[in-house]
Amino acid sequence: MPSAALPEVLLSVTHRSDLDILVGRWGYQPEPAELPEAYLLLTREALACGCRLWLQDIRSRTLNDPQITQWLLRDYFPQMAQQLRGRLAVAYLTSPMLMELIVNGPGYKEPSAYANEPYVIAFFGNEGEALAWLELERSR
Repeated sequence: MPSAALPEVLLSVTHRSDLDILVGRWGYQPEPAELPEAYLLLTREALACGCRLWLQDIRSRTLNDPQITQWLLRDYFPQMAQQLRGRLAVAYLTSPMLMELIVNGPGYKEPSAYANEPYVIAFFGNEGEALAWLELERSR
């Protein structure tokens, strides 16, 4: 399994070829200035394997930056779906505290609300449930 990581292990990215899922594990809560390099790594690895099913383990993160979230939803995810030539599905694995902040925060949408988008995202507290959801998304 090829794997790549940024210095200080902000983000490690691995293509699970057995599942054809791209797994990103975030090591700590990044400063906004660290994110462009992290997303460049994620982009490079996704395009290298052509994988449109992603598991993003953000359990070590403590907050979601609203500006980054808007950029992801408005620009990054649609662009990645186009480059990967298929619907992008991103399962976020979160801590209970972060899950509560996200689900109760402004702009949160259930996965079904992404029906007309080129991507879909969902949040999980259990990795097995996240992987099962990604498998269901594979056939959509």
